[in-house]
Amino acid sequence: MASPFADILELLQLAPDGDETAVAAVREHDLQLTKPPGSLGRMEDLVTFLARWQGKETPTLDNPMVAIFAANHGVTDQGVSAFPREVTAQMVANFTNGGAAISQICALHEINLRVFELALELPTGDITREAAMDDRMCAATIAYGMEAVEGKPDLLAIGEMGIGNTTVAAALYAALFGGTGADWVGRGTGVDDAGLTRKAEAVDAALAHHGDTLTDPLAILARLGGREIAAMLGAIIAARQQKIPVIVDGFVATSAAAIAQAVSPGAIDHCIFGHVSAEHAHQRALDAMGVRPLLNLDMRLGEGTGAALAAVLAKTALHLHNNMATFASAGVSNKG
Repeated sequence: MASPFADILELLQLAPDGDETAVAAVREHDLQLTKPPGSLGRMEDLVTFLARWQGKETPTLDNPMVAIFAANHGVTDQGVSAFPREVTAQMVANFTNGGAAISQICALHEINLRVFELALELPTGDITREAAMDDRMCAATIAYGMEAVEGKPDLLAIGEMGIGNTTVAAALYAALFGGTGADWVGRGTGVDDAGLTRKAEAVDAALAHHGDTLTDPLAILARLGGREIAAMLGAIIAARQQKIPVIVDGFVATSAAAIAQAVSPGAIDHCIFGHVSAEHAHQRALDAMGVRPLLNLDMRLGEGTGAALAAVLAKTALHLHNNMATFASAGVSNKG
């Protein structure tokens, strides 16, 4: 019988390349703008990033979108969070009602916001005692996440909401990169010292319980992950196929990208990492993946906020690229 993950593995391993002709066109135009070459630093890189993965010599940001994936976790039964899991559904309502930080960022900067609820009434299995999902459920959830690009955004920023999911993400990192629970857990939504100890113990218990079944990245995702992480992986996969660049949010969202990279190192080349979280192990994960975040604002809110702020920078960078004067149009002498 074929693995439920067969199609997903194929998509990850056969990801389309970026468009280097589009990149060259952007760089040529950039050299004509009234500034020293490279003087806008990573702002210039953002424009070439958009060009490469949109496949457009003139990139667009007419339809940027933040997608938030929300799910609940059985591991909260282990006392790993400062908040009850009912808060996940309450915050989803807050997103859609415009009261959350991400809602306000998106409204101010004209970024579309979509929220995907993933069976909030049915938490995943408690990873200290059972698999989070079986393989078929995990594969189906990845497939569901692919629907995030249905509206054809020209930039996708991914974020999440799920009480208990920093514990789940820590378990994924430990399984992928090694180490113990204490190496990867942080305070999340604000647990005290006893809660931090429970988080570390839960990760260690999960690793011990699943042991030899953690054989490959997608098995790790199914045993230890969450629906929102599986769905974010699906969104990353679909975006690559549809020529949509992706901005990844913080500690939890990065774990979805880590799974993709573990399957195929080039599978996340179309992703940038919006910020490094104040969750201390996020930098460790980014280092293990060999990627550099765009921002460091000591944020740890989740819900796509860091990715959305990076999208604001991308909008600004593209505006500069498209609207700055050239040396010729401004009558400014260029380098000899």
